[in-house]
Amino acid sequence: MPPTAPHSRHRPKIAVMGAGSIGCHLGGSLAGAADVTLIGRPAAMDALREHGLSLTGGGRRVLRVGSSGGPADVRLATRPDAAAGADFVLVTVKSAATADAARLLAPQLTPGTVVVSFQNGLRNTQILDSALDGHPVLAGMVPYNVLRTSPGAFHQGSGGTLMVEDTPRAGPLVRALAGAGLRIEARGDMREVQYAKLLMNLNNAINALSGLPLRDQLGQRAYRECLALSQCEALAAYQAEGIRPARLGPVPARLTPRLLRLPDGLFRRLAAATLAVDAQARSSTWEDLQRGRPTEIDSLQGEVVALAARHALPAPVNTELISLVRRMEAAGPGAGRRWSGGELLAKVTSVR
Repeated sequence: MPPTAPHSRHRPKIAVMGAGSIGCHLGGSLAGAADVTLIGRPAAMDALREHGLSLTGGGRRVLRVGSSGGPADVRLATRPDAAAGADFVLVTVKSAATADAARLLAPQLTPGTVVVSFQNGLRNTQILDSALDGHPVLAGMVPYNVLRTSPGAFHQGSGGTLMVEDTPRAGPLVRALAGAGLRIEARGDMREVQYAKLLMNLNNAINALSGLPLRDQLGQRAYRECLALSQCEALAAYQAEGIRPARLGPVPARLTPRLLRLPDGLFRRLAAATLAVDAQARSSTWEDLQRGRPTEIDSLQGEVVALAARHALPAPVNTELISLVRRMEAAGPGAGRRWSGGELLAKVTSVR
């Protein structure tokens, strides 16, 4: 029978499955409080070996990396067997890769290993749970933006509090994250948190289509109106499903569209926390398009469209945003049209 929690030790052993921007930031941040192994694609791990791991945003930290033996702050690996013996595995792969990650991890995990999904989307914990029979799977949430600024360098461009499911199994991870200086909150309403995070992440596509840094994009009312329209469709679907998203921002989720529609000056005064992002911050969808990677649009706007369809509700704005992002994906890395706020607003309102 597996233990009820990871075995006690001063420094938990943590593996990060999917060492991209979020994975490298979480793993690198935990290095002072845990024994960390980053598991990622060979090209990504080669870049870390060559350039090291550098974290910026609220100061600069450079970490030593290594594959085996010798002094290192974090270990690097490309194979899932590096997760064997870990107390915690933090899954940070893109949502579309979750099933493959679970399949690779399943034969490697030690009894009692706790798996935590720090991913966008709504379905990842269920996918992991169904594939990792007997291993506890917890939901987590990363609120802030992390951008790879150069090989081996990752910049946190906004703030916020990490969240994880409130259970005794999460205790050692919560303590490690807090000990590493990260803001962390254990929550008993992670389902509602995930739906609230999805509302925030609906801006990812709009930011990518704008081609602007997040701060500049959110500072323009026309782009915010696009986000408000997208969120209104989501909120209608949530209501039909009986979902009450958690409050994560300055106002309740149901009132966020009203806040977004305020004139720029008033919005800046009332939503200072929303704009508390630095000049480098961009959405993960923008970064995916720049690097020629598939986006998570199906796990963002796609979830809204699917939920709306289940209740015979329209979701034309989110459907159109999916189409526009797909066109940018097809155009290739860094290509595709950049939409002004007025152009994008006219486009999405034309389909309503």
